[in-house]
Amino acid sequence: MSDNFRQSFTDKAENAVKPESEKSSTERAGDFVKGKADSAASTAQPESEKSYTQQAGDFFSGNSNENSESLVDKAKGALGYDKSSK
Repeated sequence: MSDNFRQSFTDKAENAVKPESEKSSTERAGDFVKGKADSAASTAQPESEKSYTQQAGDFFSGNSNENSESLVDKAKGALGYDKSSK
């Protein structure tokens, strides 16, 4: 379970699994806005105030306070599914 004001883990998983080419413009825009809002909430919330599950979720999604690339994005890049290959 994610912390308050954060995007749920199921939403993140659904967004990561569905290829960008199969998403409508509205879905892509929504994903972008939700992702930026979740990243901002992650950065604003100190690590010491995050639950262990949120810390783990942030680690795997790359949404930690240092804003590094996520493991999912790294895997997409390695497989040629990164955002720059639209």
